[in-house]
Amino acid sequence: MAKPKLALIGNGMAGVNAIEHLLKLAPDKYDITVYGAEPYPNYNRIMLSYVLAGDTKQEDIYINDYDWYAKNGIRLYTGQRVTKLDAAAKTVASEGDAGAMTEAYDKVVVATGSNAFVIPIPGAQLPGVIAYRTIRDTELMREAAKKYRKAVVIGGGLLGLEAARGLLNLGMQVEVVHIGEHLMERQLDPTASKLLQTALEAQGMKFLMQKSSAEIVGRERATGLKFADGTWTEADLIVMAVGIRPNVALAKDAGLDVVQGITVNDWLETSAPDIYAVGECAQHRGVAYGLVAPLYEQGAVLAKRLAGVEGAPYEGSVVYTKLKVSGVDVFSGGQFIEDAETKAIRVHDDWSGIYKKVLVKGSKIVGAVLFGDTSESTRLMQLIKSQADISKMEMTKLLHEGIEGGNGGGTEGLVAGMADDAIICGCNGVSKGTICSAIRECGLTTVDGVKDATTASRSCGGCKPLVSALLQTTLGDAFDPAAAAKSAICGCTTLTRDDVVAAIRDKGLTHVREVMHVLEWKEPEGCSKCRPAVNYYLSMVHPSTYRDDRTSRFVNERMHANIQKDGTYSVVPRMYGGVTTPSELKKIAEVAEKYNVPTVKLTGGQRIDLLGVKKEDLVPMWTDLDMPSGYAYGKALRTVKTCVGADFCRFGTADSMGMGIALEKKFERLNTPAKVKMAVSGCPRNCAESGIKDLGVVAIDGGWELYAGGNGGVKVRAGDLLATVKTEEDVMSYIAAYLQYYRETGNYGERTSEWVVRVGLDRIREVVENAEKRQALCKRMDEALSVTKDPWKEAAETAAIRRDLYEVIETATTTTTA
Repeated sequence: MAKPKLALIGNGMAGVNAIEHLLKLAPDKYDITVYGAEPYPNYNRIMLSYVLAGDTKQEDIYINDYDWYAKNGIRLYTGQRVTKLDAAAKTVASEGDAGAMTEAYDKVVVATGSNAFVIPIPGAQLPGVIAYRTIRDTELMREAAKKYRKAVVIGGGLLGLEAARGLLNLGMQVEVVHIGEHLMERQLDPTASKLLQTALEAQGMKFLMQKSSAEIVGRERATGLKFADGTWTEADLIVMAVGIRPNVALAKDAGLDVVQGITVNDWLETSAPDIYAVGECAQHRGVAYGLVAPLYEQGAVLAKRLAGVEGAPYEGSVVYTKLKVSGVDVFSGGQFIEDAETKAIRVHDDWSGIYKKVLVKGSKIVGAVLFGDTSESTRLMQLIKSQADISKMEMTKLLHEGIEGGNGGGTEGLVAGMADDAIICGCNGVSKGTICSAIRECGLTTVDGVKDATTASRSCGGCKPLVSALLQTTLGDAFDPAAAAKSAICGCTTLTRDDVVAAIRDKGLTHVREVMHVLEWKEPEGCSKCRPAVNYYLSMVHPSTYRDDRTSRFVNERMHANIQKDGTYSVVPRMYGGVTTPSELKKIAEVAEKYNVPTVKLTGGQRIDLLGVKKEDLVPMWTDLDMPSGYAYGKALRTVKTCVGADFCRFGTADSMGMGIALEKKFERLNTPAKVKMAVSGCPRNCAESGIKDLGVVAIDGGWELYAGGNGGVKVRAGDLLATVKTEEDVMSYIAAYLQYYRETGNYGERTSEWVVRVGLDRIREVVENAEKRQALCKRMDEALSVTKDPWKEAAETAAIRRDLYEVIETATTTTTA
């Protein structure tokens, strides 16, 4: 007997998630066909910003690859747009890569999603104007970033801010235009919004608030944006991220009831028999949802309906958002603006950049906003959804502890009290029940294992603590916290960083290919993630004997200069402690003029950056400068920033410039897991910003304070007080031990701000304060430093390096790079 035919119109997250649920409930019930207008398998639209920024490859955001469809007997048509849904004839007509076709269905799910809204203003159709919504939009934006300098993003909501962050990462100047007074006003209250704007401005983003776009100017391409108040701004690229509209054209033509979206009941049924709608195109009880969690909740209900399994109806969703906005953790759930019936409980820590607000109505939590620290978000969301009585709880502890008498305030108690259908991974719609079943049935013991089996934590990673807690509650005494936290260094191997380093030591492995061969890499050549990591681990284990594998380094580190988006390079010479001389400045100026350097810029690390240098000019320029490399491109010590200190400042208590110069001369060229920035301040006024460096030194009366794990970048973190020492010799030995311990235990690419949190400040203190351990670490540090060479000088003196990396061979008709 032939199976009934189920057609899914739309290959997006909501529709395919419903199919995933259906396959678990009734894997053989339907003959399934999926139509996707885009030429890709099902992908995670939430992750587009990571692809735009260059942090993730396109293939990595595929939720289900082509093999998944084939394995489950699903007929997939990509690049195939459905042109007609005939409810009377029960047919679907489409055209595209597979040609024109009409196929019958028994049941059909409409999951056409939404379209990006394009503001209907003059010039909106000009080249250079993009609506950010799809992989193709991301590709166009990346291509534009290679050619143009300034982008304007219209829309200060989540999508607009993510687009702006991605374009900043691509080297563009970015302005965000927002019609409202506050960013993300649909998710954040004014306080959180202002904190977010301040954090993004620190990253280089600029904002034009309360601006109404009136016209895009330009003849052949957009060149600027005019506002209703008569002002305007220049732009080479304009990105519209002003919202979405349900894609209902197909449903309207089919005669379905449509208001804002396709009208559905509590079982996701439309006004026509055997036609269902799910996702952003659907409107339930007057609401069309645009966030992923409600769409997954709809999909679970629809799957049961299609499978013939009894279940509760869909009664709407409590909307919540937990995300990283350009690296800043943000959560919003339920009601987030106070009214006459609510009371607010707030925590606002300006120093740490943390803001928390919970709204209480009567004895129940009705909403929350978290900024900077979202660790309490899942517990708060459970309290909001369950409408738990919090009257017995001390209100001041609401943001820190669980309800008395419950399962406990920890994460394990939280997940233990969740229902099986509670969503753990919002990005991929993975429930508690799915994860627990996979742990039991597949014998999973690690977060990575759960990720591979269920996709939970595969996207943003914010749910990893919950996944770990589920491992603990499911495995009981068999749970090993250390093993559960282990993560493979990349997809080429199942081995962790510790596994690889141990094998290098124990087996005496000496080069990258040998490591991959002996340890049976799944991909024998490795990838761009693991090759640099293995190269670093080999150099760390064998500092005196290892010969660096240049081919395993990223291009900037191979070239010893930062490549720019136009193919030229930047050159930053070493200026110890940010201190220079008139003769040195004169030399830099003469070299810049000789090689026609178009831009000379002072950096935030007190250095001079020569931008726009041609590849063939790099080695001659380094020779003429006769200065060491500043390593502005490398995973190494970048700079030691200093204030003027006691030599000139009336508040200074110590020679901060002298200390900074000594530190930089000591540790220059040191390879580290990630870039390292240091600073020395001559007094607690901290003018050198020592509190937000990987290692900061602050002079105090009678000694020095050392601060560890600070970060002034995308995710700002104040450094922790590591130690207080008396002498300059102590400063040098403590820092040497600290950096060597970081070198030996840090994951490749892991900044000290992450490492300090992972390893624990107490553990690091225990190591560096132990005189015997400190001495041993300093000895290994000296060994590592003893073999370093200045790469600029080495290139100038070595013909083979110049030939392989820097020569440009010219012919009569073409120019090729050696």
